[in-house]
Amino acid sequence: MTHAAGHLPVLLDTVLRQLAPAAGETAIDLTAGRGGHAEAMARAVGPTGRILLCDLDAENLAFAADRVRTAAGAVPHLHHGTFALADRATAALGWRADCALADLGFASTQMDDPARGFSFQADAPLDMRLDASRGETAAELLARLPERELADSIFRLGEDPFARRIARVVADRRLREPIRTTQQLAVAVVAAYGAKARQSRMHPATRTFMALRILVNDELGALRGLLSAMEQGARAAVAGAPGWLAPGARLGIISFHSLEDREVKHAMAAWEADGLGERLTRKPAEPSDAEVAGNRRARSAKFRAFRLARAADRPAA
Repeated sequence: MTHAAGHLPVLLDTVLRQLAPAAGETAIDLTAGRGGHAEAMARAVGPTGRILLCDLDAENLAFAADRVRTAAGAVPHLHHGTFALADRATAALGWRADCALADLGFASTQMDDPARGFSFQADAPLDMRLDASRGETAAELLARLPERELADSIFRLGEDPFARRIARVVADRRLREPIRTTQQLAVAVVAAYGAKARQSRMHPATRTFMALRILVNDELGALRGLLSAMEQGARAAVAGAPGWLAPGARLGIISFHSLEDREVKHAMAAWEADGLGERLTRKPAEPSDAEVAGNRRARSAKFRAFRLARAADRPAA
């Protein structure tokens, strides 16, 4: 099953235990990917339940939907677009979610497909869009971004100490020739590292590629949009007002970057302080050594979960 999907769902047992999807409930996989989490959630809610799948990648969304139909016998509803608008997609169906999961990592199939331009392992067009049907490519972004802004982005999003040097080399090289391929960018980064490239524990271009991917897809902006939608849904739910989240709903987010995890941590702490519910994970759940051994891409995963209060549970003002 996993081999055919080309992707291993991260922290699956932990997600199911904390979000506890149950028969007859409504579940949302906000980042369906290859359908690993979605299939398990669909099985849990069963034939009397409902499931909505969301994803920016149309090909992965279709694959996940087929997987859920075939393996779990469910009929999923689909939203092709950013999870920041999942509240609208759910409300349009007239549903209220009992549990919702966002896995902020990208699917292995996206990284492993050279044509997508996420990796420097093969030479390919510098694309990096999660939704290949719209938006600016990494090559287009790299061509227009001022040197200082590029340096700041690589330092902030990629946490690369050589960010200034990298931006300088990229700016010099693009004056002579547009940087359109993954290898052109990787070679430029290695040149910026100089002799330090041989001492680096990871490929010197790793952090720059990550920073560009985050920029191209506005990943932090989308996460903030999702957290805002979750907060608004939570306020409506505990007040007994109409909304996209049900009272007592469980919300989970898997992040892979310290900036993402910080946003989630602070948001959930603020929700709890406002009496909207309780954090189910005081500290983020992380993969076991055994899971990391079987799936190296899980090693930086952090999972946080939150359960909304019900109107009767909320303390009086």
